[in-house]
Amino acid sequence: MPKRVLQGTVVSAASEKTIVVNVDRRVRHPLYKKTITRSNKFHAHDENNTHKIGDKVRIIECRPISKKKTWTVLADSITS
Repeated sequence: MPKRVLQGTVVSAASEKTIVVNVDRRVRHPLYKKTITRSNKFHAHDENNTHKIGDKVRIIECRPISKKKTWTVLADSITS
């Protein structure tokens, strides 16, 4: 099974080697047919503490690193 890759924005970089990434997705409401935005926050492993708040990053699934961290930042991430 392939690993999922998601793209989002860094919303917190306060922890050591950990960032919180907000991933937005657009879905269609089943009854009203309006497109709405849903968002999830993921804790991701950032080995070198290179990413700051507001950066666009890509994260990939990995083995559990801690209780909440099961994602890691891709090396070729988009930083803005």
